Amino acid sequence: MADQILDQVKDVVDGQIDFEGQKLAEILATSVLAIVGGISFLVGFFLQDITLALKIGLGGTALTFLLVVPPWPFFKRHPVKWLPVGGEPAITSAQQNIVIDEKLFTK
Repeated sequence: MADQILDQVKDVVDGQIDFEGQKLAEILATSVLAIVGGISFLVGFFLQDITLALKIGLGGTALTFLLVVPPWPFFKRHPVKWLPVGGEPAITSAQQNIVIDEKLFTK
């Protein structure tokens, strides 16, 4: 029973996202942190309140964490199609024609 619970927790927490999802996560993290940092600085500067600026910055960091760290479904839109494992080769020998300088080489 404990193994089943651990497997369910692992499935939920396991952060499997594709390469496009990684790129999107990086762009989101950079953008949100930059925007929140700018807002935090401006609010702290104009109100002359460093604690409010720090609270806004920490809140933005928490928001970024919630946006980027969990494996949301929009990070999994482009799954990678891997080559088959073992067995027959993906390309048969009849398909291996190589053209170099308009000369055909067959393997």
